[in-house]
Amino acid sequence: MIGFTGGLLIVGPGALGRMLAHALAPSQRVTLVSRRALPARQTLTTPAGQTQTRRLPSKRIEALDDTAPAFIHLTTKAYAAEAVADALAEKVAPGTPLVLWQNGFSVQPRLTQRWPGPVLCASTTEGAYVVDDAAIVHAGRGESVIGELHGRHQALAQSLATTLTRAGLKAAAVDGIGVRLWQKLAVNAAINPLVALHEVPNGALREARFDAELNAVIEEMAAILAAEGIAPPSGSGAAGWRRLVDKVIEATADNRASMLQDVDARRPTEREAILAPLIERAEYHRLPCAQLVALNACLADKEAGVR
Repeated sequence: MIGFTGGLLIVGPGALGRMLAHALAPSQRVTLVSRRALPARQTLTTPAGQTQTRRLPSKRIEALDDTAPAFIHLTTKAYAAEAVADALAEKVAPGTPLVLWQNGFSVQPRLTQRWPGPVLCASTTEGAYVVDDAAIVHAGRGESVIGELHGRHQALAQSLATTLTRAGLKAAAVDGIGVRLWQKLAVNAAINPLVALHEVPNGALREARFDAELNAVIEEMAAILAAEGIAPPSGSGAAGWRRLVDKVIEATADNRASMLQDVDARRPTEREAILAPLIERAEYHRLPCAQLVALNACLADKEAGVR
């Protein structure tokens, strides 16, 4: 017997997952899906500093039983996404739409190919971080873009974008989500490793002491993406990418990036999802990537406890 017809499952209720849940809960039935039970009463601090508390029920994947949600939002870390999606596929109705919110550009093609239903990919510049199991901070407003890697399911993407926008999270459906994912990867590659290694909020990268490192990453990244045919949203070359990175740094100045949150919590980071695709394409095109390789190595040391 199929249960839970309609409603949403948000799987991986970290900062992004709970931010989505807070936004969507007033208009839809939302269930958080987690490896462990979370407090039902959840608090969000808005970018304006206001606090909102609401009840957000949670379940473990094992407790789901033939569910038929309208959407599944998968907000786990990239390295966990495929295993979690495989577990979900055994619990939900065939054809359930899956929305991928992962950083980087690694799991999206694989899950698009094997999930037994529509798969939408989302890229967002919304900033949020976890306070504890019962509270998060929505640190900076951004916008999200949604689409399918091969340009399918456009009506579904538009419907979701409309729903998110009405919920206060600006979103748009796009045809070229693959390009947008590369652009988001570029921003993450420039910001996340540096703030994680230096243990500073995003806004600290506006300081002159970080200019050399930031520019070195962007110079390498710009050459790699140019070889891949990926341009920044405005401008061209390294200057265009620097403009985009600076815009995100400014918009999320108070945010503690997800990679920094992972370092703080002694969790694995998403360095492989964010840096590895750039390093792999640099090697393919025989382009220099010493700065990216060094950042990846330093993050690996950080994860291993080498401070």
